Amino acid sequence: MTIAAATLSTVGSRDALSAMRFHIAIPTAKDRFMNHASRPRVGARQIVRSLLAAALTATVAVWVVAAAPGAGAAAQPVPVPLGAAANFAVLGGVSVTNTGTTHITGDVGVSPGTTVTGFTPPSIVNGVIHHNDATAVLALSNLATAFANIAARPLTNPIAAALGGQTLTPGVYTTAAGAFTLSGTLTLNAQGDPNAVFIIRGSGLSVAAGATVALTGGARACNVFFAFTGPVTLGSGATLRGNLLVVPTTAGTVTVGRNATVEGRVLVGPLGTVAVDSSTITRPTGCLAPRPTTTTVVSSCTKSGKQGPLTLTATVRTANGPVTAGQVTFTSDGTAVGTADLDASGRATLANPALAEGERRIVARFPGAAELDPSASEPLTMKVGPNGTCPEECDEEDKEDKEFAEHVKQDRRDKRRFTRHHVRHDRHHHDDHGKLVTWQTLNTLTEGFHDGGHHRHHSHHGGYGRHHHGYPHHHEKPYKKHHYKKHFKPHYHKHYQAPRPRVAVTG
Repeated sequence: MTIAAATLSTVGSRDALSAMRFHIAIPTAKDRFMNHASRPRVGARQIVRSLLAAALTATVAVWVVAAAPGAGAAAQPVPVPLGAAANFAVLGGVSVTNTGTTHITGDVGVSPGTTVTGFTPPSIVNGVIHHNDATAVLALSNLATAFANIAARPLTNPIAAALGGQTLTPGVYTTAAGAFTLSGTLTLNAQGDPNAVFIIRGSGLSVAAGATVALTGGARACNVFFAFTGPVTLGSGATLRGNLLVVPTTAGTVTVGRNATVEGRVLVGPLGTVAVDSSTITRPTGCLAPRPTTTTVVSSCTKSGKQGPLTLTATVRTANGPVTAGQVTFTSDGTAVGTADLDASGRATLANPALAEGERRIVARFPGAAELDPSASEPLTMKVGPNGTCPEECDEEDKEDKEFAEHVKQDRRDKRRFTRHHVRHDRHHHDDHGKLVTWQTLNTLTEGFHDGGHHRHHSHHGGYGRHHHGYPHHHEKPYKKHHYKKHFKPHYHKHYQAPRPRVAVTG
């Protein structure tokens, strides 16, 4: 029998690490063989026990558990996967509010709340604001996954709660006191490893005014993670370098004080709020190899007629799909004519750009973003009409539409010309139905049908017969039966059906 031991660690509000050790008795392969040998007939109870033992073994294998403090001191931590949350500079659960002039580089979002306020000029957000949309919901879910990843990692060493004056090497740290404080400077030394990862986790953090987190030895802010279950406060003028992940167990607030700087992310769980005041928050870059991007640009004219408005559209993509955040700058002969935001399809559209009349070279430039290389389009040479409008040759859609309509009209004319004779021929037959005729006319019709069916009826209408031989009127020369039969050969469509005469005889 094998005794499997595991330790499950959680971040508590009082102790930074609460450990629960448990033992599970799991039968070995030898045990199962001996049981089988002594009991050749295996009953339902034994089958159920075997299945439960196998399932429990698989479950324990996939659990991510943390060892006792110090057990993993030699292990080098790996980066924390943030998923969709990596695109955000600020993410709140209940709300995100701003006071004063704040500059944020990266997306701003909230979920499951919907309140994002105060980010109007002169404040600047170089990113997209998400109000509980699909992107924010996904980011919140990925934040929960990242936080669980951090909580399950083995500790390097416990440290003092007062971070000021300490120098830490790569590892995972917590404190018995639960909450940390920072006055002065905390130094994180990567010891020459640019991929070194630092994790500090606890129940809260209070950073005094002017305090700083310094990075040395090649350490990078994108690989620094602060994870807390309680409130976090950054004092006025403080500088924090790293990603701040806060998932409070109850309602809590992350406060970024006046003129404070965060080189990293402020990501807060569903019960938390974020309040910033004239702060600067910049999403970190550099931890992942930048992905190459491609930018293309096209011009299009509206269907408002000649010299209508002109539109420039740029598309930015990576090998994995469109780039859905950021801005594109459009230039004409090297001079900027406007910028436009990328949408969900990776397109940026600039309507009515200020272009001078004549031939112009248009270039669209994407400045790059987190883990994305900048790129520029190939020059687009195009003609511009008066006042930056479309010239005549630019309205290709209108021209094609008109050409198509003209072709349709011509086809209809040809069809009418081709069928005109047949339509007239059928109409003559239909016009004869229901007419009143005299006895003399009836005798003539009867004679014609006896001598060749309805052939004389055709001759009567001038399509064939005597009219073809220079007799414009049928009464000018007597009808000759043999002449009719000898020279006239009617031509009918293969599906033609001869009409039956319907006449009423008058006296």
